[in-house]
Amino acid sequence: MSLLEIEGLESFYGASQALFGVTLDVREGEVVALMGRNGMGKTTTIGSVLGLVRPRGGSIRFAGRAIAGQRPHRIARLGIGLVPEGRRCFPNLTVHENLVAAARGGTWTTDKVVALFPRLGERRDQYASTLSGGEQQMLAIGRALMTNPSLLILDEATEGLAPVIRQDIWRAIRTLKTTGQSILVVDKTLSELLPVADRCFVLEKGTTVFSGTPETLTPDLQDRYLGV
Repeated sequence: MSLLEIEGLESFYGASQALFGVTLDVREGEVVALMGRNGMGKTTTIGSVLGLVRPRGGSIRFAGRAIAGQRPHRIARLGIGLVPEGRRCFPNLTVHENLVAAARGGTWTTDKVVALFPRLGERRDQYASTLSGGEQQMLAIGRALMTNPSLLILDEATEGLAPVIRQDIWRAIRTLKTTGQSILVVDKTLSELLPVADRCFVLEKGTTVFSGTPETLTPDLQDRYLGV
C-alpha cells in the first residue's frame, strides 16, 4: 500500500514553473531514493509535499488523503517528519530541548533517539549552537523522529559531513529501515544510497525520467541523469 502518492505534480515559483509532472510514490515500510542533479526539482518536490510550495497541478495523497495545498502544520500533523537540508536546529535550545520541542506520543522517545545516536546523550545539556555539523545533523534526525512520523523525509542528510559522520548517518538509516520506517531520502552518495533503497526515482528538469529498483538503474542511466 502506498503511503505517499504523487501524480503529475506541477509547481511554480511565481510565474516560473519548476515541476512539470513529477510522479512518485512511497509504500509503507519502504526506503525510496529521490535523485537528480542540482536544480532538477528534488527540493521543490519535497516542499510541495510539505505545503511549503503550493502546487498548481497534479495530486499529492498521504495515507489516502489529498494534501496538496494544505498548510504545512496540518500536513506535519498527519505524520510527515522532515530532516531539512542545512539541519536548522534551534541554536539557543539544548539537545534535550530540541528533541522534546516538537515531540508527539509514540514509539520514539528521547531514550530511543539516544540509543540510535549516543553522542546526543553525551551532549544532552549542550546548546545546539555548540555542536559540530555532524552532531547537529544527528539532532535534526532525532528531532524529526520524536514527532513519530509515518513518513520520514531526509533532504541531503549527509551533505558536507566528514566521512566518519556520514557512516554514522547511513548506519542510522539502515537501522530505521529494519524497524519498518517509511523513508524518502535525497542524497548524492550513490554508493551508500543505492544499497539501502528499495526503489529509486530520478528527476530531470522537473519531471520524473526514471523509476525502478536500484538494480535497474544501470551505470549508463546513472551517467546520463546523475553524472557531472
